[in-house]
Amino acid sequence: MGSARERCRPTARVRAPAPGCVVSVVVRRVRAGYGQGDVLRGLDLELRRGEVLGVIGPNGAGKSTLVRVLTRLAGVTAGSVDIDGRPLARIGRRQLARLVAVVPQSGELPAGFTVEELVAMGRTPHTGLLGGPSPEDAEAVEAALRKCDVTHLRGRPAGELSGGERQRVLLARALAQRPRYLLLDEPTNHLDLRYQLEVLAFIRAEAAGGVGALVVLHDLNLAGRGCDRLAVLDRGRVAAAGDPAEVLTAPLVSRVYGAEVDVHRVGGEPLVVPRVTRA
Repeated sequence: MGSARERCRPTARVRAPAPGCVVSVVVRRVRAGYGQGDVLRGLDLELRRGEVLGVIGPNGAGKSTLVRVLTRLAGVTAGSVDIDGRPLARIGRRQLARLVAVVPQSGELPAGFTVEELVAMGRTPHTGLLGGPSPEDAEAVEAALRKCDVTHLRGRPAGELSGGERQRVLLARALAQRPRYLLLDEPTNHLDLRYQLEVLAFIRAEAAGGVGALVVLHDLNLAGRGCDRLAVLDRGRVAAAGDPAEVLTAPLVSRVYGAEVDVHRVGGEPLVVPRVTRA
């Protein structure tokens, strides 16, 4: 059996969900915002277990608001959200934390904790109010450390981590929850290429095990090569959704982003190239 890093190397992408995979998170005609007008304006979206769904779009399109809606941090003013056939509004906070884990955009880690202690915080939704960690908790933490290749960092203080290490620890904390769904808000932001590929490989490994992963990304080429499906958000709605090769077209990208691009095919994958005007 290979190392954790070897097991998490990217493999050929599965374009369609595995047989038997069903739609598990359903967002229908959702309007949502923060009190000064809706950011999401009739958004429709589906996330299946066993897939990586990339959510892309320009700044202000509603990507982070969608993540906040799915974790009940942003209020829905119209429409519906169901998770595993249950209305989101009827799922208790503790139960929701067992179903859904979030890797936030900020990447901040609380000071004064070691990596192992931070990852163990992911078990909070599963532990009792009075009891200590169970053998299952310890096993989940160990598995998360191993999956994200941070076992060797377990005793290191959070303040000593690099950007790539910090992001892997945040992902390990989320995996320790053993969720059915992962929501990741720009998990590769500010990372160099190596760490970007590693983080996406870890996410893909979880999807291969049946987890549904929704990943907000800015890098269109990374999204096109690392996700099973893409949803393009534009002014609070889904402008297009489907296979990356079908979604990432020059007319659609140019219209949504307001910038002229060309889209080429490299090994069958879309490659988005901005048109640069030289004086």
